[in-house]
Amino acid sequence: MGIPHDLPPALKPGTDVSRGASFAVGSASILGSPKDSLALNQQVRKFNQMISNWKVDYIQKSVFMISIGMEDYYNFTKNNPNAEVSAQQAFVTSVTNRFKSDINLLYSSGASKFVVQLLAPLGCLPIARQEFKTGNNCYEKLNDLAKQHNAKIGPMLNEMAETKPDFQFTVFDFYNVILRRTQRNMNYRFFVTNISCCGVGTHNAYGCGLPNVHSKLCEYQRSYLYFDARHNTEKAQEAFAHLIFGADPNVIQPMNVRELIVYPVNEPMREFWEDPMDEKLSLVQY
Repeated sequence: MGIPHDLPPALKPGTDVSRGASFAVGSASILGSPKDSLALNQQVRKFNQMISNWKVDYIQKSVFMISIGMEDYYNFTKNNPNAEVSAQQAFVTSVTNRFKSDINLLYSSGASKFVVQLLAPLGCLPIARQEFKTGNNCYEKLNDLAKQHNAKIGPMLNEMAETKPDFQFTVFDFYNVILRRTQRNMNYRFFVTNISCCGVGTHNAYGCGLPNVHSKLCEYQRSYLYFDARHNTEKAQEAFAHLIFGADPNVIQPMNVRELIVYPVNEPMREFWEDPMDEKLSLVQY
């Protein structure tokens, strides 16, 4: 792809961002909670402040990868444990509407190629199992919110591509990629999928890397799906990267990143996202 091995952090002063940059910030969200982190909109505005670092055609050819939303739904569930279905639906709508607005802002700044990662089954994260005391089970209220969110993303991006002839995108089905590795973990050689490699607590979901916290570290992290409360291990991330770059529509659609990179700039998309629930069950393992 012609990018550095590790994308340099955009917020670090003096960083060479000529070949790409990461605007990722810990605990970032779409709606901007917690306040001490950067919302997606703030990250987009930071990009616009730095836009003079890149030529117009470079921005058009660049791939903008977006993975965000976990903090929004985790905090909502934690603060509203008894939220009714109507309140959940209203919150999902507010999150996805803001998400669409932020993507439109990026598009108006010259971006045209987008990779959007769907939310994982958030209730299966070690932090969710520990916080909501579910033992070895996932917290289904969080999973339901993630599924509601994910169901809106594909149609939303389809609509944008249909109304903006140079808008190109693909969607990575991270929910089912994680779910397969949780439910059929032995097939993927992950022996521990419910607790973290690093941390403290019932699921090692607190304190990894924090000062004055004597967190435990597993002996062999390649056996684990999760490294800490929210993040996957290096082994898992490497597998996900291969899927994003070159997998078929069972995992990423309507095209993979390798195809998106070479797709001609300013050319309308010929294929669009399709609801996998409308397709026949695939027996291929990813």
